[in-house]
Amino acid sequence: MIKKFKVGVAGLGSVGAATVKLLQEESDLISLRTGCNIDVSLVSARDENKERDFSYNDIKWVNDPTHMAKDSQLDLVVEAIGGESGIAKAVIETALEAKKHVVTANKALIACHGLDLAKIAESAGVSLKFEAAVAGGIPIIKALNEGLSSNRVKSIYGILNGTCNYLLSNMQRSGREFNDLLEEAKQLGYAESDPTFDIDGTDTAHKLAILSSLAFSTRPSFSSIYTEGITKITPQDFEFADELGYRIKLLGIARLTEMGLEQRVHPCLVKMDAPISYIEDVFNGVVIEGNHVGTAMFEGRGAGPGPTSSAVVADIIDIVLGRVSKPFGVPVNDLEEPIQSVFAQRKGAYYIRCSVLDKSGVFAEIATVLKENGVSMERVIQKASNNGGGVQVVMTTHEAKEEEIELIIGSIDKSKVVLEPTRVIRIEPNIFGE
Repeated sequence: MIKKFKVGVAGLGSVGAATVKLLQEESDLISLRTGCNIDVSLVSARDENKERDFSYNDIKWVNDPTHMAKDSQLDLVVEAIGGESGIAKAVIETALEAKKHVVTANKALIACHGLDLAKIAESAGVSLKFEAAVAGGIPIIKALNEGLSSNRVKSIYGILNGTCNYLLSNMQRSGREFNDLLEEAKQLGYAESDPTFDIDGTDTAHKLAILSSLAFSTRPSFSSIYTEGITKITPQDFEFADELGYRIKLLGIARLTEMGLEQRVHPCLVKMDAPISYIEDVFNGVVIEGNHVGTAMFEGRGAGPGPTSSAVVADIIDIVLGRVSKPFGVPVNDLEEPIQSVFAQRKGAYYIRCSVLDKSGVFAEIATVLKENGVSMERVIQKASNNGGGVQVVMTTHEAKEEEIELIIGSIDKSKVVLEPTRVIRIEPNIFGE
């Protein structure tokens, strides 16, 4: 007789409902590949009467998801409620303590509380899996834990937020303003009604904290990630970036340096011929550098019910097949507390855009500020402002420290010839294309 594996799903929003639907629609294929019938036996959500796109046949409704999480008939619980703490965290804790396997897509919770949850899972001898928490349908966690497990990772980079990539891609193509495109993205379903976590970089930072922990066998350190969003990027920045041979992308970057672990999220200028510059719209892309494999790149849809539920079900299948691994790749006790690099000491090249009065001596004043701080210019572009009344001066620098650039911007913005705050975008080296 074929084995049965019973699943409970807490939360029936887009991801939870899509997970139930996928398990039902592909039940024959999954049974063939696992030798097991994976049945959704229990579900719990806020509204029992809401119409959903799956069959409730043989599924029992439970009002309290924490009660469902410890039900004796279940082998595994899918947490699809969302949120950094609260009921989502309680459901996972309850399930793990009851020795149930858990699968979740909750990146905020894993980034902030994953270490404590991993301890419970290891103590209970069950799995805590979260492939769907990072990069949607791209099996990037599986790649780190399995395919690249013999490599010492040097760095990991990525476009990890589909909303931001959609906005930046469309600003590049259309020349439209950020806020106009954001409203359109909401209407099309590419942005949440409150997109703050997406556009301020927090969502990307949550995902980077998880990837960084897996890549470097360190404790997740979300609070240590320098985070900057995309709200200050303008169509003018895209015009200048194009002239300089770059695209603008929001990247999450983690790498080992002589000063420690560097983790940062911010807009970047990347070379037009770099493969990651071609990743457009809602797609995600992740680049991993290993000491043996070299550079490996992964691309796919980073969000949406289909890709995310596909990743959730892949985790369920792994558990059914006995592919049980430590949540962060190694035992919790072996995860190191990372030495964090000092962001102010980071070195790199920069794009600086100043909006200044159109009068003689202005550029000389700006150049003097750079020279006094020991920073040299690589390229300079001057153009009249689109709205009139001033000149746009764009400079790219040679390598400089973050703290030096901060001092320069502070000095420039104090000048009476500056019409608006100076914009800075970090330029990433061309390792994405090598």
